[in-house]
Amino acid sequence: MLMRPLVVRRGPGLIGAARTAVVAGTATAVVGSMQHRQAQRAAGQQASAELAAQQAQAELAAQQAVAQQAAPAGGSVPSSGLGGDAISDLERLAELRKEGVLTEQEFEAQKKKILGS
Repeated sequence: MLMRPLVVRRGPGLIGAARTAVVAGTATAVVGSMQHRQAQRAAGQQASAELAAQQAQAELAAQQAVAQQAAPAGGSVPSSGLGGDAISDLERLAELRKEGVLTEQEFEAQKKKILGS
């Protein structure tokens, strides 16, 4: 009578190791694609914020140019106080500073231009 040799298995074997490798590889690929997608979204949001800031600055500069052209030749501030345009410009500047679009120095420079001092 022939006896088969007794085979002792240790661990999951070749199939179990291959399955583990496939699962680990899939998990790594999924995590990598998620990180890539998140990085793309963050870059898109940052670009949108920068574009909005540039548009706001361009709009403010255009309004200031129009205000300077409409100002009297002497460049004096009306003695009755600030006009409605100056107040709205100051409010808009304050809002841009609060949003982080303008730095404190830029805000102060624009405020001096509006107030004429």
